[in-house]
Amino acid sequence: MKPTSKLLFLTTLLVSNFLFSQNNFKIPTSNPERNQACGYFSKAFQQKPKEVRFSIVKEDNKLFFSTNDKKWFSNIFKKSGDGIAIDVVSKSIYDCDKETLQSQIKGTLLKPVFAQQLMRGFKKSSSSNNFISYVGTIPKELEKEELEFNILFLSNKTLCRYQRIYNLESYPWDLLDMGVYLDSLTYKDKKISTSDKYITKYKTLKFVIPFEKNKTEYSSEDIKPLYDSLKLTDFTIKTINIKAYSSIEGSLERNIELQEKRANSIVKSLQTFQKPSIVTEITTSENWVEFLNDISKTPYKSFKELPKKTIKQKVVANVSKELETYLKNHRKAVVILELEKKDKYKNMSKEKLVDTFNNFVLNENIDEALVVQNSIFEKLKTEGSPNLLQKLNVPKQLKFVTILNKNSIFKYLLNASYAKIAFDELKKVETLDPKNKNIKYNLIVVKFIIWKNNWQNINENDFKKEIIALKSYGITQNLIDRMLVNFHIVKAEKNMRERKYDAKDESVDFIIDTYENFYLSNFDYLSLAQFLSFYANTDEATELLEDKVKTITVDEDLLYYYLNLTLFDEYAIGSKNYRTIMLNAIEMNKERFCKMFNSSLNNGVTFQLLENKYLKATYCENCIK
Repeated sequence: MKPTSKLLFLTTLLVSNFLFSQNNFKIPTSNPERNQACGYFSKAFQQKPKEVRFSIVKEDNKLFFSTNDKKWFSNIFKKSGDGIAIDVVSKSIYDCDKETLQSQIKGTLLKPVFAQQLMRGFKKSSSSNNFISYVGTIPKELEKEELEFNILFLSNKTLCRYQRIYNLESYPWDLLDMGVYLDSLTYKDKKISTSDKYITKYKTLKFVIPFEKNKTEYSSEDIKPLYDSLKLTDFTIKTINIKAYSSIEGSLERNIELQEKRANSIVKSLQTFQKPSIVTEITTSENWVEFLNDISKTPYKSFKELPKKTIKQKVVANVSKELETYLKNHRKAVVILELEKKDKYKNMSKEKLVDTFNNFVLNENIDEALVVQNSIFEKLKTEGSPNLLQKLNVPKQLKFVTILNKNSIFKYLLNASYAKIAFDELKKVETLDPKNKNIKYNLIVVKFIIWKNNWQNINENDFKKEIIALKSYGITQNLIDRMLVNFHIVKAEKNMRERKYDAKDESVDFIIDTYENFYLSNFDYLSLAQFLSFYANTDEATELLEDKVKTITVDEDLLYYYLNLTLFDEYAIGSKNYRTIMLNAIEMNKERFCKMFNSSLNNGVTFQLLENKYLKATYCENCIK
C-alpha cells in the first residue's frame, strides 16, 4: 500500500558547544555575554513545541529561512538584535585526504538578518505550506560547490544557538493495512500472514538453502522435497527473490561469482517444475553481518575493529580453518517465493467469464460462482474500472451475501476513491445479514477512508465504539487493536492540523503502547517508524526497529531508515553492533549508503556526518575509489 502523501522535512540538530575560533560580524560568544543575552531566548527554545519546524531552503543562489509556524517565531524575534545568520558549509572540507578541522563555524558566515527584516519578509511558499523569508545569497566562489546551510540563532546580536539540518523522510498519512474480507481476510500487502482457515489466493514462503564451500550447483532432485512440501501443484510461483551470501574469506570478485552461480542454480531447479517463466530478482553480498556477530565471542573478536580489507588478509590459512565452524554457516541463499493460486478460468475472456458466473448464480452453484468471481477480479485489476461488475446478476438474497459482499468491497480494493460507493452498497447488503462479521469488518475499513479524507461527517466517539464492538461479531482482538492504531493515526493528524498538540500526543502514546499487540509486516514497521518520526518521537521509532536491523535478512528500507534515525547519535555509533549494521547496509546497497553522505539538499542525510572520524573512515573505505 503506497502512502497517500509524502512529506520530506528537515529536522534540526542542536550543537551545544558555542566556542568559536573566529568572531565574524562581531557576534559575541563568550559565556558572560551569552548567558545574559540568551536567557529568555534559550528558555523559549527549550519550551518550543516539537511540532514547530524550520529549515533553510535554496532557490537558485538565494537562501530563505522556512518555518511551518510563523506565529511562534514572531514571539521569539522581538528585539532589534534578535535574528539569524547562515553558515554556508562546503563538502570539500571533508575530503578523505584532508583532516577535518574541529571548529564551530565551518564555512562562510553570511551577514545576519534581524527581527524586523526577517518577520516582514515572510511570505507563503509556492511549493509548500510553509512561510519563507530571504536571509542571504550564496557567495559566487561557492556556487558550484556541494553545500549545506547551518543556522546561527541570535538574541541581542549574541549567538545563542547553532543548528545544522538533515534530511529525514516521513509519511504522516499512511494507515496500517487492515485487509478486507473476500473469501477470507485478504491484505493488499501479500507478506502479511493470516491464521484464517481458508486458503488465500496469495502466499509468501521463505526458506534457506546452505551451500558447501566453493559449491555452486543445486540440482532439481535436491529441491524437489521442498517443492513437494509446498504443494505447488495448487500454486504457481510468480516471483523468486534470492539473497545469496558467501563467507567473507577470498576475493570479492570470486565471492560475487559464487553467489550468482548459486542463485541461478536455484532458479534453474525451480523453473523445471512449472512452464510459466518465473520473475526473478537476485542480490548478492558477502556475509559480514553474521561473521562479525560470530567472532564476538572468539579469540578473533579484535578483528571487528579492523577495515574489511585487513580482515580479509588475516582470514587465511590456519585462521580460516579455525573459523570454518562459523564460516560454513555463512554460505547460503535466502529464497523468498511469491505464490499465486492457480486459476482454471485464467484464459477465459471477460464476456465469457460474466456469462459463466451468471449461469452458476442462476443454478445456485455458489462455490463455483465465487471461484469465477475471483477470476473476474483478476481481470479488473489491469483495467482499473469496476464497470464489469454491473453485468453480474446477483439476487439480493441472504444465500448470495458472500458474493454481494465481495462485489462491493472489491470496488474499494480496485481504487480507494470508490470507498464511499462501496460503503453505501455494503450498508444495503448488511440488511440481509445484520450480524455477518465480514460485512461489519469491511464497513469499518472503508469508513476509515471516508473519515480520513473528510468525505462525510463522522463522529469520532461513535466510530471508535463501532470498532470495539466488532469483537461481539467474532473479530479477533489483534485485528481490532490494528484498527484502533489506525484510528489514532488519523486522529493524530487531525489534531496536528488544529494545533491540538496534547491531544495529538495522547494518540501517539496509544500507538506506542498498542502496536505490539498484533503482527507487523516490514511495510508496517516502516510506516509506523516514519509516523513516529514525523511527530518527533525518534527515540520510539529507533526502538521499534532495533531488533529488526540486527538480522542479515532485514528489509533494506527498514535498515536505511534506522541508519537515518541514528547517524547523529554518538552513543549508537560507538556501540559494538553499529559497525555490523553499517556493513550490512553497505553489502545490501552500497550506492544508497554512500548517498546518505550527500548534501541534505541533494537527497543525502548530510555530509556533515563526516565530522565523526568513524563514519568518515567507513565512508572513505567504501565510497571513494
